[in-house]
Amino acid sequence: MPLLARMIATPLSLDVGRGAIDSLDELLASSGISRGGKVAVLVGRVQGEEIANVLRTKLSGADVISVSTASVEHARDLAVSLRQSSYDAVVGIGGGRTLDVAKYVASLVALPMVAVATNLAHDGIASPVASLEYEGHKGSYGVHIPVAVIVDLDYVRRAPRQMVAAGVGDVVSNLSALSDWQLAAAQRGEQVDGIASAFARAAAEAVIGRTDSIESTDFLMMLAEALVLSGLAMAVAGSSRPCSGGDHEILHAVDLLYPGTSNHGDLAGIGALFCAHLRQDKEQFAMIDRCLRQHGLPRAPKEIGLTTEQFVAAVELAPTTRPDRYTILESLAMTPDEIADQVEEYTTVVSD
Repeated sequence: MPLLARMIATPLSLDVGRGAIDSLDELLASSGISRGGKVAVLVGRVQGEEIANVLRTKLSGADVISVSTASVEHARDLAVSLRQSSYDAVVGIGGGRTLDVAKYVASLVALPMVAVATNLAHDGIASPVASLEYEGHKGSYGVHIPVAVIVDLDYVRRAPRQMVAAGVGDVVSNLSALSDWQLAAAQRGEQVDGIASAFARAAAEAVIGRTDSIESTDFLMMLAEALVLSGLAMAVAGSSRPCSGGDHEILHAVDLLYPGTSNHGDLAGIGALFCAHLRQDKEQFAMIDRCLRQHGLPRAPKEIGLTTEQFVAAVELAPTTRPDRYTILESLAMTPDEIADQVEEYTTVVSD
């Protein structure tokens, strides 16, 4: 009787540590991605260009291209430009927006992509999803996962503390997303992928169980690995389901109604805590609340500049952002008045 197994796509290489970027040229050559260094290097506006300048001596055949906006239109323009030359791969250097553009561009031109992360703000580092704007609205687009991932902790430490800690909020929101997936299974018969769930849960519990902080190198290494593991959970599931539930519906609604309110990870953390409140899951609520407090992440709408009324509006809009996804928000199907009551109760609890 033959043994059957599922093939799981993963990066060829993951290098997390201090000075990790110094090994990029060796990685490209030894893995067969680009032995001659003929790569298109897409860089962000902050640390990306600085890193690219450092790498020029090692990657003399590379062309450095600046990413100006995280939009589908800009990514398509970059893809047209890349098709004018013959590249072995696309290398994205920067934060989440730059990496999302690089993943999307690489998918358009059918080239392997290497992700070089300079902060740990969310789980898009190695995910099969790119979050980009299109005609003024942010959306999620399927892409190929990176063939290699580098996280240089020297550069991560130089990013604003809030942007590093935000990754904690995104990872722990996996717990809320998984609860929503189980809810969909119980109420609608949706199939839950056990392998994807295991990856997503392991990532969240690795973060939520620690007592150290982002000042610790060990914690940063674990956070980077947890974010990559979340990305792999999505690759296994074939969607963002294991890492995105009602928490991310609220996040996307805030982005639509009040653009620029806060970063992805902060919003994911608040969304996850609020959804745990809606489920009346006291154990999960306490775990997420404790973790957000520990890392100085926002828990109440006012901490990210939203009024109670604005947060109510976001929760009301949230289910429309992912019409095919069933979460605690769809299950409760709350009226505006019921949402207002829940938000008032929630804000009272987190303000104590």
